[in-house]
Amino acid sequence: MLVLSRKENESIIINNEIEIKIVHIKPDQVKIGIIAPKEVRIFRQEIFQEIMKENQEAQNKSSLTELKGLMKKINKK
Repeated sequence: MLVLSRKENESIIINNEIEIKIVHIKPDQVKIGIIAPKEVRIFRQEIFQEIMKENQEAQNKSSLTELKGLMKKINKK
């Protein structure tokens, strides 16, 4: 992990196209702004983890449904 110090209104640039700017600093909170191309998806970590969990659950349900269908076909023979 790269750790950088930045002051309010300072930025870092990632891959020549994503800018992370420190917008405001409070004692218990830092507000950042992100400027990136539209195709770059940006999520808060907790939201991203929830999306990944839901995707995994949907995949498991789909696999289970496919397995049940296959078992029905086998049992009919």
